[in-house]
Amino acid sequence: MPPVADPSPRLLAESLLAFWAEAGVDAMLLDEPLDRIEAGKFVPPPPPGRAGQPSASVSPIRPAAAGQPDVSAAIAEAQALAAQAKTLEELAERIAGFEGCALRHEGAATRAVFARGRPDAPLMVIGEGPGADEDRQGEPFVGRAGQLLDRMLAAAGLTERAFITNTVFWRPPGNRTPTPAEQAVCAPFLERAIALVEPKMLLLVGGASAKAMLKREEGILSLRGRWFEWRSADGALELPALPTLHPAFLLRQPAAKKRAWADLLTLAERLDRPHRPE
Repeated sequence: MPPVADPSPRLLAESLLAFWAEAGVDAMLLDEPLDRIEAGKFVPPPPPGRAGQPSASVSPIRPAAAGQPDVSAAIAEAQALAAQAKTLEELAERIAGFEGCALRHEGAATRAVFARGRPDAPLMVIGEGPGADEDRQGEPFVGRAGQLLDRMLAAAGLTERAFITNTVFWRPPGNRTPTPAEQAVCAPFLERAIALVEPKMLLLVGGASAKAMLKREEGILSLRGRWFEWRSADGALELPALPTLHPAFLLRQPAAKKRAWADLLTLAERLDRPHRPE
C-alpha cells in the first residue's frame, strides 16, 4: 500500500477552524468588519408560480449580506423541487439531481448524501454535513463519528427510532463547516424531509446544525442540553428540538461524552413521555 500523503496546510487549517467552530468560537479578526449575524440571515423566497405545483407561503428573502453569495435563485429552485416530492425516495432523487448547491462541485467526490434510518421515525437526527466516508458510501454518519453516534443511540434505545440526515447533502471541501448560504440552499429539502417523516422531535448534532435550524448565534457548548422550538420557514411545522455535541467533537474531547449522554437520556425520556391531553 503506498504511503498516505501528509495533509496540505490548507486542509489542516480547515480542520482546525472546524474544531474551533464546534467548540463555539464564532468570531475572528478581519481586515474589514463583517456583520456575521446579518450574514447568517437567509429567509427562503416563495418559489416561482407554476401551474399545478404546490407552493409554500414564506417570507421574502433578504438581500445577500456583504461578503455572502446571492443564493435566492438556488433556494427558489430547491423549494420548487422539494415541494414536488411526495415520498422520501422522490426527495432523494431531486436532491441528487439538484445543481444549485456549490458544494456539489467543490467538495463532493461522488454523490449526494441524503439520509438513513426509519422513514417513520419519531426522532430525526440532524448533523452538519457529510465527510469523506459519507461521500464514498452515500449515507450520513458512517465514519468514526457516525459509529460513535450509533453506539450512543443504541445505548439510549433509539437505534430503531431515528432518521438521520444533515443540513447539507454534499461534502464541504476539507470537511470544513458548511456556510449559512450552503445550508440555506439545502434547507427546503431538509424541511420537506421533516414534513414527510413527521418526527415528534429533533436532535440537532453540533453547532453548525443547531445554529442553522434554530437561527441562534450561541456556540454549541451554550446551546446543548436546552430545549427549543424549531419552526419551518412557512410556519406550518413546529417541533421540539434539542441541540447536543457532535460525536466528532466527543472523539477529540472524550470528557465531554457524559454531557452528550445526559442529553440523549433527556431526549429519550421526553420521547417516551405519555401524551397529556390539553
